[in-house]
Amino acid sequence: MAILAHREVAMFELGCAAELFCLPRPELGEFYRGEVVTFSEAAPAAVGGLSLNCKKVNSLLDYELLVIPCWSTIAQPKDDYLSSVYKAVEEFAATGRQILTFCSGAFLPAEIGLLNGRQATTHWRYAGMFKQRFRAVEYVGDVLYVWQGALACSAGSSAAIDLSIEFLRRRHGFELANSVARRLVMAPHRQGGQAQFVEAPVSKRPDHFASALDWALANLQHPIIIDDLADRAHLSRRSFDRKFRQSMGVAPKEWLIQQRLRAAQKALESGKESVDRVAHLAGFESAVTLRHHFRRAFGISPSQYQQQFGTRAPHMELEGGGSQATAIDY
Repeated sequence: MAILAHREVAMFELGCAAELFCLPRPELGEFYRGEVVTFSEAAPAAVGGLSLNCKKVNSLLDYELLVIPCWSTIAQPKDDYLSSVYKAVEEFAATGRQILTFCSGAFLPAEIGLLNGRQATTHWRYAGMFKQRFRAVEYVGDVLYVWQGALACSAGSSAAIDLSIEFLRRRHGFELANSVARRLVMAPHRQGGQAQFVEAPVSKRPDHFASALDWALANLQHPIIIDDLADRAHLSRRSFDRKFRQSMGVAPKEWLIQQRLRAAQKALESGKESVDRVAHLAGFESAVTLRHHFRRAFGISPSQYQQQFGTRAPHMELEGGGSQATAIDY
């Protein structure tokens, strides 16, 4: 896979891509062989006077996956460098291969029209600029990432990791994605959107709210009443609902459904459980309820999902659509 380094590199996002796709992982068997590449004759420059020695390329067609960790948010005069980048990315996209953009990286496919008529996201700081420059793109705010087939965009900075872990889950299943997430010492999936990261003060008091959510995750198999969660968070129901939306980007009931769907996906991927048993393990009232929510979220039935994902097919991709507050997936 290729990590495209712009002439001016954002080190955090580049580091995320390198950590996820370039780091040897012998415990996982065959994994990605990542290379940081550039179309620039000069070494890409980063903050602090740092310059990078990258692999110089003239094409991206030797790679199966392309990650664009950053790009200029300001329109630049088209020169030989930009022309070669645009042409290479267009050729890569035309093959249907997967492209992941981190943070400002969404500006590159938007500039060359790959996002026209699609939804996309980027860091909340660039939202106004993005919407003004790319009116043919439907900007989606307050999400961690937007996924549309072979082109997926993450929001600012650490959301790049969320998108990458989700990519690994789709391609290789929960076990591999969770293994990489554990290596990064992070949750395999976060809930909520960008709003929770904007001017959010850190509480100095015991976090009963987080403890309530941890309890819910540990007890998904059982009925969970929102009023009980509010009590565990030491909040009134009204205050709990307000804090939940501010922190997680969705209502408590929708969050619980999302968590149960995640549990159902993992159980289905094992290939060992019936749909009825999966519904019970994930805390749904019945298989009918599971099927309703599953199809609404993912566009396919649990049985179809198990057929596609239960065998750990090498190329795993959801069909259809659905949307969540954390990730938009079409």
